[in-house]
Amino acid sequence: MSLILIGRIGRPHGIDGEMHLDGCSLTPAELTDLERCTWRDVRGNTRDVVIEAVRPANTRLLVRCEGVRSREQAAELTNGELLAEPERLPDPGPGQVYHYQLMGLEVRTEDGRVLGRIGDILLTGAHRVYVVRGEKELLIPGAPEIVRALDLEARTMTVNLPAGLEDAM
Repeated sequence: MSLILIGRIGRPHGIDGEMHLDGCSLTPAELTDLERCTWRDVRGNTRDVVIEAVRPANTRLLVRCEGVRSREQAAELTNGELLAEPERLPDPGPGQVYHYQLMGLEVRTEDGRVLGRIGDILLTGAHRVYVVRGEKELLIPGAPEIVRALDLEARTMTVNLPAGLEDAM
C-alpha cells in the first residue's frame, strides 16, 4: 500500500492536545472526512491515528487526534508525517492536482528541452514554486503564464520560462 504525505505535524498548540499541521493542501472538512490516517516518525515507525477535529490557524491547520488530550501526548507526535492512501483523498477539482501527483514529473520547455524533474514544491502566498532538479536546480513559479501544460499520464510538465530565469541560478 502506497501512502502519500498529507502534512507534517509541528509543535503542540495549547494544553489540550492540538497540534500544528504544516504543508497540508486539504481543507479542514476534507481532512476531517479522511478520519483514519497513518502517522510516521523520522525513524519510520508508524501508528494509526484518527482525526477528531481540524481548524484553521493562520497559514496552518490545527488538528486533534483521538486519544491525544494533553500537550505532552501531542509532543510525542511532533515532527512526524501524516499519511493517507491516495484513493481516500477527495477529488481535487477541475484543473487542480495534489502535490504528490507533481513530484518527479519531468519538466520541459515548449521547444522540448528537458530541464529536470520536480524534486520539491515551495508554497508561497501567490502560487507554488517548483524546485526542478536537473543539470542545475531551477525555481520555477507555478503561474499559469509559465506552466503551459501538465500531463499526469505522461508524467510531464511543459513550461514557458521567463527571460533570464535560467541565468539567475
